[in-house]
Amino acid sequence: MKPPRGDAGQAFPIYITVVAGLLFLAFAYLAVGQAAANRNGAQTAADAAALAAAQDTRDQLAGKWADVVRDPAEWPGILNGIADGLAPSCPRADDLAAQNDASVTECTEGGLDFRVEVLTDKSVGDSVIPGTESVRSRAEALAVIDPLCTFDPPGEEAADDALPELTCKNNRNWTPDPDDPASLPEPQDLFRVHLAD
Repeated sequence: MKPPRGDAGQAFPIYITVVAGLLFLAFAYLAVGQAAANRNGAQTAADAAALAAAQDTRDQLAGKWADVVRDPAEWPGILNGIADGLAPSCPRADDLAAQNDASVTECTEGGLDFRVEVLTDKSVGDSVIPGTESVRSRAEALAVIDPLCTFDPPGEEAADDALPELTCKNNRNWTPDPDDPASLPEPQDLFRVHLAD
């Protein structure tokens, strides 16, 4: 009489199939994680690039204001982001994108708005999902400059050399003294730079 056959031999192929399926799922999740990390890197680069461009223009505007501080008639335009002779700020976006392993594919300066789109230098990489070895992530960001200060133009009775007081949203008021440049507001006192949704 033959002994009864066990099920061990039949279960082994099923075990191998289940393990192979689990390994495939693990590698697929790894690929998704790689793609997410690449995408996050692209967004970081886009945010940094847009902010850098906006901050560059903010600093230029503050410099222009300091140049004409003795002439309050020139203040309104500059404090609202309008000034002649500003250098383009997109090259600053290129620098910051490169520091974050990306390159700028588009940079648009629209007055006080800076929209930047970047493409990562590195691809997602090899994975079990075909085609990921050449896929690079794109992201875009919008940075905005908000003027913070206003002033009342000097009245007719004011002395010729009297300068108006700046009233700023950061709860700080300034009475500019052109003879003491160190007392003048900093760029961040005159303008706020932030990312827009």
